Amino acid sequence: MAAEIKALEDNGTWVITDLPPCKRAVGCKGRTKSVAFSNPSTASKQASRNLFAKFSSALLVHGFQQSRADYSLFTRHCGTSYTAALVYVDDILLAGNDIATINAIKAYLHSQFHLKDLGVLKYFLGLEVARSPFGIFLSQRKYTLDILHDCGLTNAKPIAFPIEQNSRFDDTQGELLVDATRYRRLLGRLQYLTVTRLDILYVVNTLSQFSSKPTNVHWDAALHILRYIKATPGHGIFFRSTSSLQLHIYCDSDWTSCPTTRRSVTGYYCLLGDSPISWKSKR
Repeated sequence: MAAEIKALEDNGTWVITDLPPCKRAVGCKGRTKSVAFSNPSTASKQASRNLFAKFSSALLVHGFQQSRADYSLFTRHCGTSYTAALVYVDDILLAGNDIATINAIKAYLHSQFHLKDLGVLKYFLGLEVARSPFGIFLSQRKYTLDILHDCGLTNAKPIAFPIEQNSRFDDTQGELLVDATRYRRLLGRLQYLTVTRLDILYVVNTLSQFSSKPTNVHWDAALHILRYIKATPGHGIFFRSTSSLQLHIYCDSDWTSCPTTRRSVTGYYCLLGDSPISWKSKR
C-alpha cells in the first residue's frame, strides 16, 4: 500500500486540502486502496476521468489507437507484433503476441506513471483467468460466491435450471416489494455475471424489466437464479488457442411472448470458431 500511495503522490493524483467548514471526513472499514480529499477542481469523480485521459494520451503517443467501439481499449500493430491495452481507471491489462514488446511498453508506462507490475493475469475486475496450452478460461466464481453469501444462500439447495419452463412475468403478479433497492442491487450484480454466464442472460434480462416496481414473484424468480448458480459457480467461457477464425451466429425469437406489451424477445449468440465472443437477449 505504501508503494501504491507513493506512486499516486508522484503522479500528482490529488491535491490535499483542508475540509470545508462543518464537514466530516468519510470513514471506511475493511480493505482500502487510497483515500483523499480534494478541492472541487480535482474531486474524486473528475480524478478518475483525468487519470484516464492521462493514460490515454501516453498510449496514443506510444503508437496505440483508441477503439471506437470501446474507448477503454487501445491497440497497436507494428509489423507482426500486436498489443492490446485495456484501461480501467488506474488498472491496465496488457496482452499481445510479442513478450519483448509488452515488456518495453510496461517499462515506458512505468517511467510515466510509476506503475506496479502484478505479473501474469489471474484476476481482473471480478473476472478469474486460468491459462493452459489449450486456451484461456474465464469465470466469475468468487464473484458468484460473494453474491450467494450476501444473499444468505451459501447453503441453499441447488437446482438444475435458471428458470421454470414456460414462465411468463408481468407487472400484475404478486405484491409490490416494500424495499425494491435490494432487488435492483441483486439484478445489477447478476447483469455483471452475464459477462461469462450466457446461461442466465435471458432470465436476468427479463427480470430487469421489472426493476421499477418489482413484486415478490420477481424476487422469488431472482432467488431461483441464485439457487441455479449455486450448483454451477465455476461455469464460464473458454477461448481455445487453436480455434478457427470462422464466425458462427445463432439467433431466435419467441414471437409476441411478452404478456404486457406483446413484443418479442430476441436473442443472439456469436462464436469465433468454438469461442463465444458476443451474446444478447432483448425484448
